[in-house]
Amino acid sequence: MLTQRQRGKNMSNYKALYERSLADPAGFWGEAAASLHWDKPWEQVLDLDAKPVPRWFAGGQLNTCFNAVDRHVEAGHGERAALIYDSPVTDQKKTYTYAELRDAVASFAGALREQGVEKGDRVLIYMPMIPEAAIAMLATARLGAIHSVVFGGFAANELATRINDAKPKVIVSASCGIEPNRVVVYKPLLDAAVEQSVHKPSACIIKARPQAEAPLVDGRDLDWDAAVSAATPADCVAVEATDPLYILYTSGTTGQPKGVVRDNGGHAVAMHWTMKNIYNVEAGDVYWAASDVGWVVGHSYIVYAPLLAGCTTLMYEGKPVGTPDPGAFWRVISEHKVKVLFTAPTAFRAIKKEDPNGDHLKDYDLSCMQALFLAGERCDPDTLFWARDKLQKPVVDHWWQTETGWAIAANPMGIEPMEIKPGSPTVAMPGYDVRILSEDGDEMPDGEMGNIVIKLPMAPSCLPTLWGNDKRFIDSYLSKYPGFYLTGDAGYRDADGYLWIMSRTDDVINVAGHRLSTGAMEEVLAGHPDVAECAVIGVSDALKGQLPLGLIVLKAGVDRPNDEVAAELVKRVRDQIGPVAAFKLVAIVKRLPKTRSGKILRGTMVKIADSEEYKMPATIDDPAILEEIAASLRSLGYAKG
Repeated sequence: MLTQRQRGKNMSNYKALYERSLADPAGFWGEAAASLHWDKPWEQVLDLDAKPVPRWFAGGQLNTCFNAVDRHVEAGHGERAALIYDSPVTDQKKTYTYAELRDAVASFAGALREQGVEKGDRVLIYMPMIPEAAIAMLATARLGAIHSVVFGGFAANELATRINDAKPKVIVSASCGIEPNRVVVYKPLLDAAVEQSVHKPSACIIKARPQAEAPLVDGRDLDWDAAVSAATPADCVAVEATDPLYILYTSGTTGQPKGVVRDNGGHAVAMHWTMKNIYNVEAGDVYWAASDVGWVVGHSYIVYAPLLAGCTTLMYEGKPVGTPDPGAFWRVISEHKVKVLFTAPTAFRAIKKEDPNGDHLKDYDLSCMQALFLAGERCDPDTLFWARDKLQKPVVDHWWQTETGWAIAANPMGIEPMEIKPGSPTVAMPGYDVRILSEDGDEMPDGEMGNIVIKLPMAPSCLPTLWGNDKRFIDSYLSKYPGFYLTGDAGYRDADGYLWIMSRTDDVINVAGHRLSTGAMEEVLAGHPDVAECAVIGVSDALKGQLPLGLIVLKAGVDRPNDEVAAELVKRVRDQIGPVAAFKLVAIVKRLPKTRSGKILRGTMVKIADSEEYKMPATIDDPAILEEIAASLRSLGYAKG
């Protein structure tokens, strides 16, 4: 634990950096940008007159792929490991040096160029967790084109909506993805999506995997290996710092996905800065983000940030449990000398559920590991305590969004570690002027919950707009509080300046006039020794408006009566939050419905409980879970429709 004196010292180091980033953003981020290679210097670090939001490094030109790969080779580090591929589902491992990665990327960029891909064109990537996914992303960036990665295995109609919106010249895919118990064949999904879409790509390049066939369509489809062998390697193309690097679709409230745009300049600068300052990793260190390239974590921290910083990044095709057991993560960390692991709390809840005593940890040497970072959803303190106790390492929660591309709030381990308060992602990072506002736009006092917003200008890397839709960008994020970006999260700031992200704004429920955070109730429930994970949703009630309902997954090996556990959970909430919560509804379930990135689908469960129509979420991991949840809700008198 840090002493009071150390905490004060650390806070002052952070505070000086943070305050400078807000008072002198051009000086702060201009210095950070000097570490990268610019083909043309910027005319201004921050263009405050740009619309709809201020823009970073206007007039500057660079290439993100050059900075992530070629720059290190030219500096004499070509033999350093750049990318480690570890696939327990296929029993394969492969390491690419920076020189080998550059050559693979340049060759595939040549294959894309053969199909007419030029600066500003879009390339849609629909791939599993194989090195070719990262190679395709970097190759697209190499040409100055714009990639849009769609999670491999997405349904055809969802893929078609993204094809129609991004209008890709080329689609890159593979014959299949591999889950622990099944092979997910991609080609029929891709063919159906292209058939459904109004926009037609001029070509599809398919990486064949031995686990599934992928019949090629004459005149449209090419085999990856054949296309690469016939191509001339391509050089990097400089683009404007404000030109898009990628489009990443995130679920919209209307059911129509929102295409988050990421620029080249601000993104590269922010990604590079975060590796040392937030994660405390440097060139040559092994960094592992256990995510998927289909999600923003995969873009930021599997592909771009580690490579920009000259680190070795790890690409893992497997699960935290079942490939082959709950020791999977420990094996990877030990074997590849991982310094920092970044994953979602749900991964650790899965490990904790299957191996509550951490027995599998005893088989591996994790002395190489410096810290565990968690993000993706709120980290309940019980999961944090479990991980910290078992690993004996700092466990750092941090909070960010697809829209920002990196942490809004974190514990800056590379500036100097700050005290960890379980349940809080610590403090706002440089560049983010975070405020807590009431519905009327008044600033809330410390300790009082409100809407979390960020005062413009946003930090580098944050979205400048939505693809082809400035109006939707303004309506979604900027219109509620002019001059501020609306995060959509609710929470508060404490007297020490720590942020507490309690729930999405629509997860704040109103019980008889009292605004209550479902996240706070989940924290209480997760602290019960028998609970592996949980979700609290607000269900309609004629008398109180809404009531909280808890869905609980028990740890492996718990054999007590469900009613007994439920009664204890009701008492815990009453004791720790109070009778005002009116918490009486508990359903013990086998599993919770989640997206493939591990986010619990609370909104969908609310609609099921309230007997409303709902659309099957495109990102759901297993649609069969929803009927299991509906049956549990019916037993409590809900989901009558």
